[in-house]
Formats: sequence, C-alpha cells, structure tokens
Amino acid sequence: MNLKQITKKDQLDLKKLYFDSILSIDEKIYNKDQKRVWASQAWDNKIFDSTINAGQGWLINEKKKIIAFAARYPNNKIALLYCKGDHQRRGYGTKLVNKLEKEAKKEGVTFLSTEASLISYKLFLRNNWKIIRKEKIIIKNIIFERYKMIKNLQLINK
Repeated sequence: MNLKQITKKDQLDLKKLYFDSILSIDEKIYNKDQKRVWASQAWDNKIFDSTINAGQGWLINEKKKIIAFAARYPNNKIALLYCKGDHQRRGYGTKLVNKLEKEAKKEGVTFLSTEASLISYKLFLRNNWKIIRKEKIIIKNIIFERYKMIKNLQLINK
C-alpha cells in the first residue's frame, strides 16, 4: 500500500474509481436511480475536475492500482473521499482523512468542513467530526440526503 499526492494524470483513474465506488453501494442505502445520477457526476460535473486539478489530494495505491482517494477543495473542505467497492471498510478512508487533516493543519487551516454521504458520515464521526445538520439536495431531479459536518483542527495533534 502506497500513499501519494494526486496529480492531473491520475484524473481518469480517479473518475473510474469514483464510478465504481458509487455503483457498489448497497441499494438499501441509495437506490439504483440515486446511484446512476451520483456516479454520472464524475463525467458531468466540472467541480469534480476542479477539485482534482486545483485541490490538494492524496491517493492510496496497491500493486500500481488506485484503491482510494480523497481531496480538499477549496482548502478548508474535504470535497471527495472514495474507495473501490471491493476495498471498503479496511481503514483507507480514515488514513486519507487523517492525512488531509494533518496537511491542512500544517498549512494553517483551522477547521475543515464536508458534506458526507449516508455511508461516509460514520467514518467522519469516528474521527471526531461533528454534524452541523442533515440536509437534502437535488441532483438531476433525484433527492439525496447527506450530512454537513465540521472539524476543528486546533484540537488535533500535529
């Protein structure tokens, strides 16, 4: 397992991983329509490209294949956190969140925010993030629930 900084040349592989990650979600959590619309955001949403190209991100690879990634964009927001479906629940998300927190703190960022899915919010809670509110958003006429969350970085060790 190798942790490395994301570069622009990783963009296509990250989109594929994002797509795989979403399609592997249990349909008891997000239904087929939600997964289809959400997964399409890798290809349809310019914010995804901006986050990869202008943000600060890290990926984990294993045997030269990317298995998880996370990125901050803007500087005080974790905008992306995804893991391949067959590698989930093995601690990769926590490792990436901790790396983003430490890097942000080194840069003088005092807090981070995120909008966590119904899947990832528990990971953030385990890492001492706080829920601000549950919210609903609409993407292509499909309703999604997520959690607006925050973490004070002044409370963590270097």
